Amino acid sequence: MTTGWKLTGECREALLAAHPPRYERVVADHVTLSISGTQLPAEVHVATIIGRTDDGSGVEALVVVIEGSTIRPDGKTWHITWSLAEGRSARESNDAIAKFGWQNVSASNVQLMAALW
Repeated sequence: MTTGWKLTGECREALLAAHPPRYERVVADHVTLSISGTQLPAEVHVATIIGRTDDGSGVEALVVVIEGSTIRPDGKTWHITWSLAEGRSARESNDAIAKFGWQNVSASNVQLMAALW
């Protein structure tokens, strides 16, 4: 089971308007904490989008600061997989961030709700 935070519907719509997805499959709905969790994560009080990455061949993600850090407990970068081309996977977002880094974008606050899925 995956644990993390889902974007609120209102927040998602505002962010999609501010950051139009590049690829046809729009994900844009969550920030992952763990793919092996069993309980809801702690509430997030401060989350902000600060960057964007795009590998140029089908993976687009937005970089998020959560509680003052971009680094997840596993050492990877907090992010929202934003959009994907056919045949690409959300798990490739971490690879794109590691390989290409990210470009700064105007900061946007994110409203997140703890979730299991």
